[in-house]
Amino acid sequence: MTRPSLRSRALAGERLVGVLLRMPAEELVEMAAVAGFDFVLVDCEHGPADLIPLRQHIAAAALHEVPVIVRIGEGDTGMILRALDQGAEGILAPHLDDAAQAAALVSAAHYPPVGTRGFATYSRAGRFGQVPASEHRERFLADTLVLGMIESPAGAANAAAIIGTPGLDGIMIGPADLAASSGPDDPSPAESTARVNAALADAGRLRMDIVGTPDAARAAFDDGAGLVVYNLAHSLMEHFRALRGARE
Repeated sequence: MTRPSLRSRALAGERLVGVLLRMPAEELVEMAAVAGFDFVLVDCEHGPADLIPLRQHIAAAALHEVPVIVRIGEGDTGMILRALDQGAEGILAPHLDDAAQAAALVSAAHYPPVGTRGFATYSRAGRFGQVPASEHRERFLADTLVLGMIESPAGAANAAAIIGTPGLDGIMIGPADLAASSGPDDPSPAESTARVNAALADAGRLRMDIVGTPDAARAAFDDGAGLVVYNLAHSLMEHFRALRGARE
């Protein structure tokens, strides 16, 4: 890899913009790359978590030198290994409610001695065995972006402990799940969001926001997000509705 990693760019303070895609969306991966997005987030939680199509999406992005983050399913540590072996640069894990879950995520995403990820250089990420083992290990330690999602009042209450987990680079709040899981006796979603964002700022960790419009993206950056990701399904449906409205 000749370009700077997504993780290094994020930690250096660049404002990075990506798109959230659900498979199958191979051409949309390429379109996002041609349009100049900084990264693609492939959703294997709410989208099909099929490894071969995922590999094809990662390979298509790599042709344009656009890094891929993979959102795994809840607790799917096996997918973490497979996604990284196929060349993903980052992992986004949903539903972190406590520091123990955050520590398990970090462990699954990193090779020993930092974590417990199975070691192999003969995968696509190791250029099929052409990268020396020590170089491969050091690069993944330096360049693997490890992000979690806080999506519940419990997670928000434990935000400081979750965010303080060594090796966890940052957090994205899941606004839909947070709203759905917040009852009348819980803090409001807005209060929980403010608590998480304050903990991220205090710890100097990365914040990724999911947005639907350029105005929302600008507002998120101005409020402290380092990465924003467009929900492409939402954006496309808004565009389709606007086009349909031309007949009225």
